[in-house]
Amino acid sequence: MTLETNRTRRWLLTSGAAAVAGVAVSSALAPGAFAAVPAVDMEMVLLAAQVDPPKADTGLTPGCHDHVLPVEQALTAKGFLAASADDGHFGTSTISAYAAYQRSLGYTGIDANGLPGATSLTSLGSGRYTVTRPVRAGARDDSYGGKQVNARTADMLARADGMIAPSITLTQGSYNSSNPDSAGTHDGGGVVDISVSSMTDTQRWQAVKALRTVGFAAWLRTPADGFAYHIHAVAVSDPDLSGPAQRQVHDHYFGKNGLANHAGDNTPSAYKVPFTWWEKYLRG
Repeated sequence: MTLETNRTRRWLLTSGAAAVAGVAVSSALAPGAFAAVPAVDMEMVLLAAQVDPPKADTGLTPGCHDHVLPVEQALTAKGFLAASADDGHFGTSTISAYAAYQRSLGYTGIDANGLPGATSLTSLGSGRYTVTRPVRAGARDDSYGGKQVNARTADMLARADGMIAPSITLTQGSYNSSNPDSAGTHDGGGVVDISVSSMTDTQRWQAVKALRTVGFAAWLRTPADGFAYHIHAVAVSDPDLSGPAQRQVHDHYFGKNGLANHAGDNTPSAYKVPFTWWEKYLRG
């Protein structure tokens, strides 16, 4: 009998993990008998689900692989994703697979957008992984200045509003599919347009900085972009984001403008901040 086996026997006996007294302890542990169930960080899964799909390759988003892979493996086990796509890259095939899984649970519309929600992610991981740091959009019928937003977005706006003057005034809220000029970005949650008519140029950029500080992807839109002056803001990692809004988060992550031409961000360097999201901001 090996030294390792003797140690195993002693541990089982002294820890109370052995069978009832008088029953022999096996000389070897069954493979995987004490395998730990992985913990999936929902914040990192959502980050990958926003950043990865538009990539031209299957490059990994730093810090996300170990949290995405168990989700992909669970989708594969349920028949929604080919095993060849289990690579830790939350790309278009994984988005499509997750949306199909959401539909299998009875979700429709923005609830089947391919971004993991806390409930569906937990259900998918039953017996396979646990979910840590869940992200929730909250009630969708909240409002800010009379415009519809979800509770998470309202909290983010309130925090940014306290950093600047004059106060934030929304010209368009979320869950609004009636404006063709928005290209679908406002169809889901987490997206707002902000008036800048009462702001100086400096105040406009200060507002962009405040919004980015609390976790928005935010840009000052100008006539040079084809718009009247306003700020367009997307709440990073909002589980209710529409597809077009998800792609704008990708652009923000890579320093682009969130428009169809994917040009460089026009924000002056003095008003740029490191990429973040609401929950990360709250942790400091």
